[in-house]
Amino acid sequence: MSKRVLILVGGVAALWFLLALPARHLGGGDDAVLQSGLAALLCLVPATAVMVWAHWAFRQNVEQQTYVVLGGGALRMGFVLGIALVLTQVVGLFKDPTAFFVWLGVFYLSTLALEIGLLVTARPKQST
Repeated sequence: MSKRVLILVGGVAALWFLLALPARHLGGGDDAVLQSGLAALLCLVPATAVMVWAHWAFRQNVEQQTYVVLGGGALRMGFVLGIALVLTQVVGLFKDPTAFFVWLGVFYLSTLALEIGLLVTARPKQST
């Protein structure tokens, strides 16, 4: 499990590095680095929690695995959108939140894809 969590964290960090630095130099400035880093972190926290939860559920019955599939999506989306909405309303950095929500969409989808790929390869073989 810890290997997959490290791959998830490393993959998101690498994506942030590859996207944020060019965005900074292409006119986004320090705001682009900060907003993209915050978006990456917001997406990484629930993804890591779902990975840990799935690791536990794979050793349980099929019902627990179903809860991870359904509850993981709700947990991820609720956490990310809830915190993002609070940040855009409270923090002065997000006077125009459009760029932040674009970053959030990019990192949400890429983190979700990486997480699902790691979970599919981690799933134990079912005996028939």
